[in-house]
Amino acid sequence: MEASTIYGLLIPFAGTSLGSACVFFLKKSLGDLIQRGLTGFASGVMVAASIWSLLIPAIEQSSGAGSWSFLPAVIGFWAGILFLLGLDKMIPHLHRRSQQSEGPRTHLQPSTMMLLAVTLHNIPEGMAVGVVYAGYLAGDEQITLMSALALSLGIAIQNFPEGAIISMPLRAEGMGKAQAFAGGVLSGAVEPLSALLTILAAGLVVPALPYLLSFAAGAMLYVVVEELIPEMSQGKHSNIGAVSFSLGFTLMMALDVALG
Repeated sequence: MEASTIYGLLIPFAGTSLGSACVFFLKKSLGDLIQRGLTGFASGVMVAASIWSLLIPAIEQSSGAGSWSFLPAVIGFWAGILFLLGLDKMIPHLHRRSQQSEGPRTHLQPSTMMLLAVTLHNIPEGMAVGVVYAGYLAGDEQITLMSALALSLGIAIQNFPEGAIISMPLRAEGMGKAQAFAGGVLSGAVEPLSALLTILAAGLVVPALPYLLSFAAGAMLYVVVEELIPEMSQGKHSNIGAVSFSLGFTLMMALDVALG
C-alpha cells in the first residue's frame, strides 16, 4: 500500500485525536450553542462528501449502463442505510443531548454508551475514506489522489470539533483528563480500521466499487438525518445549526471541486 494512502487513512483519525486533546486546554465544557454549531458543521461536511465524493463518482463509474447508471448507486445507498439501521438496533448507545438510550437494554454507563454512539457514526466516515482510496488504488479515472485527500481533509476538519464534543463532556462527568482524552481518541480509532477493511473488500471485488461508494454515502446520510440534525435542532430555537451546516457543506464542496 502506498505511503500516501496510509497517511490519507490516518488524517481523519488525527483530527479526532487533536480535538480530543482540547480537554487538556479548556477548563469548561462547550456551551450549548457551540455544540449545536459544531454538530451542524459536521452534518454539512458529511452531506457534501456523500454527494461529491461518493454518489456522483458512483454514478459516473456506472455510465456504461446508460439510463440505468443510477441503479448501483441506489442499491448501494439503501444497503448503507439498512446497515446502519441494523447496527442501531443491535448495539446499545446513547446520543449526545439525549436521556434515552437506544438498542438492547444494558447496564453500561451513560459515558460508555455515548462513546459507542460516536463510534457507530464514525464507521461510515472511515468506510467513505477507505472506498475512495480503494478507487484511487484501482486506477479509477474519476478518483484521483487529490480528490481522496480532499475527502480525508474534510472528514478530519469535522472530526476536530467532534473530538472536543466527546472528550469535554466525559471530563465534566468526572473522568480524569487522560481518560477523557483516551475516550475521544478511542472513538475515532474505528475510522482507519473500517477504512482499511473497506480497501481490502474493494480490492477483492473491484467491480463492486460503485456499490461501495454509494454504500458509504447512505451510511453517512443515515447518521446525519438520524443523529446529527436532531442534535443541532434541540433546545431553544436558533439558526446556528443551519448556518453551520451551510458552512460545512460549502467547505467540503469547495475542497472536493478544488482538489479533485
